[in-house]
Amino acid sequence: MTKKNKKAYLLGGGIGSMAAAAFMIRDGKIAGEDIVIFEASPLMGGSLDGAGNAERGYSLRGGRMLTTDNYECTWDLFKSIPSLNRKEQSVFDETLAFNEKHKANSMARLVDRRRAKVPVSSMGFSMQDRLELLKLSNADEASLGASCITDHLSPTFFETEFWYMWATTFAFQPWHSAVEFKRYLHRFMLEFSRIETLGGVKRTIYNQYDSFVRPLHAWLIDQGVQFCMDSKVYDLDHQIVNEQFVVTAIHYQQHAIDKVVTVDEDDLVFFQNGSMTDASSIGSMDAAPKKLSKVDSGGWKLWEKLAEGRPEFGNPAAFNSSIAESSWESFTVTLKDPAFFNKMQQFSGNEPGTGGLVTFKDSNWLMSIVLAHQPHFANQPEGVQVFWGYALFPDRIGDFVAKPMADCNGEEILRELCGHLRFDLEIVNNANCIPCYMPYITSMFMPRQHADRPLPVPKESKNLAFISQFVEIPDDVVFTVEYSVRAAQMAVYQLLKIDRPIPAIIPHDKSLRTQFEALIKALR
Repeated sequence: MTKKNKKAYLLGGGIGSMAAAAFMIRDGKIAGEDIVIFEASPLMGGSLDGAGNAERGYSLRGGRMLTTDNYECTWDLFKSIPSLNRKEQSVFDETLAFNEKHKANSMARLVDRRRAKVPVSSMGFSMQDRLELLKLSNADEASLGASCITDHLSPTFFETEFWYMWATTFAFQPWHSAVEFKRYLHRFMLEFSRIETLGGVKRTIYNQYDSFVRPLHAWLIDQGVQFCMDSKVYDLDHQIVNEQFVVTAIHYQQHAIDKVVTVDEDDLVFFQNGSMTDASSIGSMDAAPKKLSKVDSGGWKLWEKLAEGRPEFGNPAAFNSSIAESSWESFTVTLKDPAFFNKMQQFSGNEPGTGGLVTFKDSNWLMSIVLAHQPHFANQPEGVQVFWGYALFPDRIGDFVAKPMADCNGEEILRELCGHLRFDLEIVNNANCIPCYMPYITSMFMPRQHADRPLPVPKESKNLAFISQFVEIPDDVVFTVEYSVRAAQMAVYQLLKIDRPIPAIIPHDKSLRTQFEALIKALR
């Protein structure tokens, strides 16, 4: 009797699951045809999405900040994945070459209510701000516990130029986790000294769906990986064997039909627990997005079910219990007239793709926009431009539109934006603005206890691993592609006992030069 090949089942089609499949094939020598990915939607990529066309309008829920100075596991993966544009070139090499050609140097990072560029050579710190920031950055995580950033920094700190730039670059809110904020200060200390120019930020040649997800998906298809689309996993059968949790079956629904897959004792299951884009909704030029929650989507249910009575599997309630504190709204604008881009280039001094975020620091919504290098979508025709924006306070009344952003349609969002820029509305007459409301987009930043996030492979688990933004990885930072990829690599290597070192987190914060440059910046 021949021994059955080890199979792997991945629940969720985000970048974490796709990375895990790639690591299993590349480093674990698992055959692609023995890997199955279940995804509830018809498209792969999870939160790294990008869709649309020039006629209906393009839409992006968001884009994650990239650097080539960090993101060790991400680049370890994409050095192995061929570009869709040039097969002889890896995605990593393609991205590196693109950024050598298009260097970031923002010249209009902050704009005030007078439509004036805010001087950002000084971070705006008082001596008290500096001392409090230093104390927080040196604090032990155990002592910080579930405290908020506001528990450690005075109100004046949140009016500094540094906070406006740091908060909008990384999407932090004052009530978010002090632990996560501290981790960001260390992980991105290199960015501290260049936060006003965004000089360390790297960009993909297109949006991250076209540049990361599509080539990785194509490579996995070539390897024989099976994709079970439109399939929502809603339960796992299990046994306790020698005090360990062992998954024995996967229950899912596909096209309204309930199905089950038996999981053998040597098989592996990887679960993307939680989702920052769960229950997100899309609006249009004449309709605001619907306000949905986990009740409408059921995206958190399986993690909640697994974690009930099993503290080692985490505590999802720490992250998904306060939409008011974890939501914001983005919008994607499609144009067929270069006038807006031309006026923005004239105003900012940056060509598209070199400036990064332009933040209107005095706006009630705290709105930011970014004009990427064009085309931003692989199928974007010549003569069409696309830009993206977001606001951290969608529950507040606008400065030029007398209603909360969350209640606004695309036309009203454009009216608010043009008000801040002092642009005539005619400049966006034929624009298509698609808003997107995301109730859990910064849920991973919510204040938490250490045990609220499970380990990628909990000690009590034999064949179940967690790969998402809601697992515990010491020293690394959530809300990044790197976090999902690192979690996947850790889980795969541990369960398959792969004898290859995982790329270490580069300790830039230990570099004397980096510390000195950050200190000089803080003293300005």
